[in-house]
Amino acid sequence: MPRPERGLPVARTQPDATLGWWWLGVHGGAGVSTLEEAVPGGRDAGRSWPVSRNSPPVVLVARSTARGLRAAQNAAQQWASHMVTGVDLLGLVVVADAPGRRPRALRDLVQLVSGAVPRLWEMPWVEPWRLGEPPLAHLPRECAPLARDLTQLTRLA
Repeated sequence: MPRPERGLPVARTQPDATLGWWWLGVHGGAGVSTLEEAVPGGRDAGRSWPVSRNSPPVVLVARSTARGLRAAQNAAQQWASHMVTGVDLLGLVVVADAPGRRPRALRDLVQLVSGAVPRLWEMPWVEPWRLGEPPLAHLPRECAPLARDLTQLTRLA
């Protein structure tokens, strides 16, 4: 796996037995704060790989823009090339950046990036979230399988 030109920083963390997983936003505005509320059980990693002795479970988060998907690809390459060790990468959540169907170039990029991570989950556009409404008040159906998968994956670890 080629090493990315620039990777996310690595932050040593203390083990937290109550933590299910870390949300790692691969760029600003990825949607971590919203997912943290919509899918309880994870905590914001603060845009740094949360590395500790107990191999914390990590979920990458990116918007479905070209910039966001390239940042996700970069983070996946960083992990796959062993620039980051001591992390259990669970997968990638791609959060829609606009309503409607994505342009073909972005759909293709999502498919490409998803091949570099163990799992892919996609969150649709949620207009009330954009307007500042509480995520729990407007959960898309895609949140249920995401929550179920992450809970199950972190129990197995």
